[in-house]
Amino acid sequence: MCDNSKKKARSITMTTGSLWRNLFLFSIPLMCSQLLEVMFNLSDVAVVGRFADYRALGAVGSTTLLVTLFVGFLIGMGSGVNVCVAHTLGARDEQRTIENVHTSLLLCALMGLLMGTVCFFFSEWMLMLLHTKDDLLQQATLYLKIYAFGLPAMGIYNFGNGVLSARGETRRPLYYLAFAGVLNVILNLFFVIVLHMAAAGVAAASAIAQYVSAALIMNHLFRRRDECHVSLKNIRLHKNIAVSILMIGIPAGIQNAIFAIANLFVQVGVNSFDTVMVSGSAAATNADTLIFNVMYAFYTGCSSFISQNFGAGNKKRILQSYFISLFYAFTAGAILGLLLFLFGHQFLSLFATDGAVIEAGMQRIRIMSFSYAVSAFMDASLAASRGIGKTIVPTIIIILGSCVFRIVWVYTVFVYFHTIPGLYLLYFFSWVITAIAEIIYFAISYRKLPIR
Repeated sequence: MCDNSKKKARSITMTTGSLWRNLFLFSIPLMCSQLLEVMFNLSDVAVVGRFADYRALGAVGSTTLLVTLFVGFLIGMGSGVNVCVAHTLGARDEQRTIENVHTSLLLCALMGLLMGTVCFFFSEWMLMLLHTKDDLLQQATLYLKIYAFGLPAMGIYNFGNGVLSARGETRRPLYYLAFAGVLNVILNLFFVIVLHMAAAGVAAASAIAQYVSAALIMNHLFRRRDECHVSLKNIRLHKNIAVSILMIGIPAGIQNAIFAIANLFVQVGVNSFDTVMVSGSAAATNADTLIFNVMYAFYTGCSSFISQNFGAGNKKRILQSYFISLFYAFTAGAILGLLLFLFGHQFLSLFATDGAVIEAGMQRIRIMSFSYAVSAFMDASLAASRGIGKTIVPTIIIILGSCVFRIVWVYTVFVYFHTIPGLYLLYFFSWVITAIAEIIYFAISYRKLPIR
């Protein structure tokens, strides 16, 4: 009983207290966790860029969009777990929470295994589909095949992270991921500098680190004594709950995957330039990963707080949670975008030493740095809709606004101008169009909520 009281004291309350304070305190550890998770791939890029050659950098960088696709899908499943567990916690339904947790574990483990299988067997085909340069293809394929072994562990970690964040506990996953992240960097340096393994070495380091983070979070869930406790004998598929999780997790995963799929067409455009431009763009793309994951923490906070208040029947706090998380995400995107614009050369030097590669990366940064904040209106509205259980229509909007629109742009506007600015301006315009539609849909859905 004392142990449960300590856990509650460490958790963030979502249905009572200051939303400004609680949402911020909830999001900061989650933000750090998100950053550490993507740092697995970023440290791979940084180490090969600094201690191998630009071809190794280009090879690992060429896999970034595919890694984002698979990781994004697993993060989306974690979001589904987060929303479903938060709903039942908000409604104080202990038995359904227990069923949610154990069904979620099984689904996330299976999804991680599926993603790993697809990544391993189809890596070369997917890279060839992206028109990856011939001199980069072999190393890039090897990187993906080894990286695939860590995806089942990533699925399990995101399950645990989803459960704990739904409970209001975001610091513990941060500690586990911080440990795994430090281990990842150490192994990267060892495999690349000492064993000269280049792309294969950093992929192996990432896979090992993923299993360490998964083991740590599962060890904690096995030892808990509340409704979030995991017991092997209780792991089974509850059909109705599985459908609920998949109805939120699959669209959320598809949403993340759609961005990656749409960006595959952008990568095809990038690959139409020379290897220096491909490497520079790969280095600059790392800024997207960092900034979006800072902003994503506030979207997770948005869906978590809205989910619990939806379960508790508090309509006013739902709307307040939306506006506060939107403000935080917009502010983060604006500040980080400005800092990236001012210190872009220094940022790129973390991933490359060649002056031509850095200058190529700056062409992308000059466009993107002023566009990040705009995406907050789209993603916060999407997270809010997900928090009240609406996922299908927002996903369709994303497909049309962020996938179809970008593909059309690549094969019309970009083909006409064939410049890097002409390629990357598509992000700003697709975010504006999609944001307008997502805001309208959430406003309509909110008004129809059958709660006070």
